[in-house]
Amino acid sequence: MKIIDLQSFGAPEVLVPGTRPDPVAGAGEVLIRVRASGINRPDVLQRSGAYPPPPGAPEWAGLEVAGTIESGDAQAMAQAGFKVGDRVCALVAGGGYAELCVAPVAQCLPVPAGLSDVEAASLPETFFTVWSNVFDRGRLQAGETLLIQGGTSGIGVTAIQMAKAAGARVIATAGSDGKCQACLKLGADHAINYKTQDFVEEAKRLTDGRGVDVVLDMVAGDYVAREVEALAEDGRLVIIAVQGGVQSGFNAGLVLRRRLTITGSTLRPRPVEFKGQIAASLRKTVWPWLESKAIMPVIHSVFDACAPVDGYPSGAARAHALMESNQHVGKIVITWGRPG
Repeated sequence: MKIIDLQSFGAPEVLVPGTRPDPVAGAGEVLIRVRASGINRPDVLQRSGAYPPPPGAPEWAGLEVAGTIESGDAQAMAQAGFKVGDRVCALVAGGGYAELCVAPVAQCLPVPAGLSDVEAASLPETFFTVWSNVFDRGRLQAGETLLIQGGTSGIGVTAIQMAKAAGARVIATAGSDGKCQACLKLGADHAINYKTQDFVEEAKRLTDGRGVDVVLDMVAGDYVAREVEALAEDGRLVIIAVQGGVQSGFNAGLVLRRRLTITGSTLRPRPVEFKGQIAASLRKTVWPWLESKAIMPVIHSVFDACAPVDGYPSGAARAHALMESNQHVGKIVITWGRPG
């Protein structure tokens, strides 16, 4: 099978077409003929050498795929309501940049009715992450206010739509007026340009001084202290990335007085059982939103995985360069063959 190989750690250009033996599904697994693979920030970190795959995962990148089931554990498939030939999307611990990918049955979801393979490939990583952190850890409820840092990222566009579908009020931050407008078009109630506005002051103004109930943070670093200030009583801060650094100082007195919760998580190393519970929640609650078009995938760019483009050795390399430029709104996807 064709894969996107990682020749060495470095710039996007290290991502080149390669080959590996076809994998075989084991117990509790399916083999997926991949039509499209999503690009995610952890893939960029893995390429740079900062985020190694967990033990047992393939060494090449890719955390989400969409395609058709080629083979697998018949009993596990039957229990989950799948069969050979079904169109599915899946969250995987690695190896998604390939024509074939093994995935645990528990981490597979049917492609929502009416969605293409490209759209389906954009779902698993961000939807699993948002559900686990905003709704499970952050306990966001209808009527509460969610502040999303980075509203036009793949995580951001998903969080905006899911929170609104759940009946919450959404404030998103973005780095330009154009991106703020994109957040509003996706359903955010308010958008803050963090380069020209103080998000703490704006969050308090927009909530009549009360503060927000939940913050979804992909920055950490010195943002944490400011986010603590922006939280309402009994507020929850959920950290899912540390793009601004791992060291944070904050006013612990505010945490005590306002009864705040500061939490966070990483999804990739969690066991299949944990991810399977998230998949079940998504299938029950979120997949109907997708099928009714209450929420929609947001695709920024699609590249042929292996074809050179714009001077890059592969579409995957071009996709990584685009992600690192931070010029995208929504998801970036690479394709294999002819996606449906």
